Amino acid sequence: MATTDLSVYDKATIPNAKDFRFGIVVSEWNDKITEGLFQGAFDTFIDCGVKKENIVRWNVPGSFELIYGCKKMQQSYDMLDAVIAVGSVIQGQTKHFDFVCEGVTQGIKDLNIQSDIPVIFCVLTDNTMQQAVDRSGGQHGNKGVEAAVAAIKMAQLRKDARF
Repeated sequence: MATTDLSVYDKATIPNAKDFRFGIVVSEWNDKITEGLFQGAFDTFIDCGVKKENIVRWNVPGSFELIYGCKKMQQSYDMLDAVIAVGSVIQGQTKHFDFVCEGVTQGIKDLNIQSDIPVIFCVLTDNTMQQAVDRSGGQHGNKGVEAAVAAIKMAQLRKDARF
């Protein structure tokens, strides 16, 4: 569990994002949590100079579908500089949690290997709903903010690494 505020960032350490374009794929499952994560990412992009029209949002039914949604977004918007996968998986009484978390983690890792457009992992994998609330705008801040900062930094790395 995070013990720091996930929403704190130093704008002086973040590249200028005004010319970048970002995609955000959002799971509809646990939407109370994913909407908070989306809002944190969106607000951070705006705060860092990204134009609203340079942020594309797609929804998918659940966290497992984030992989396909991100892949299709990478393919459909070749001018995107990074994509964020936003989801929330909360431990239940079965092993379903383990399978979904492992699959989503490996799937997003695979997308980062297979494509030149980075995909940022913003999928909460919490034991309880309260932990998810705490990390999506609650007492520990918002993991969406952290994901947006990572997306900006990876977009800059992608730009700098082009020959």
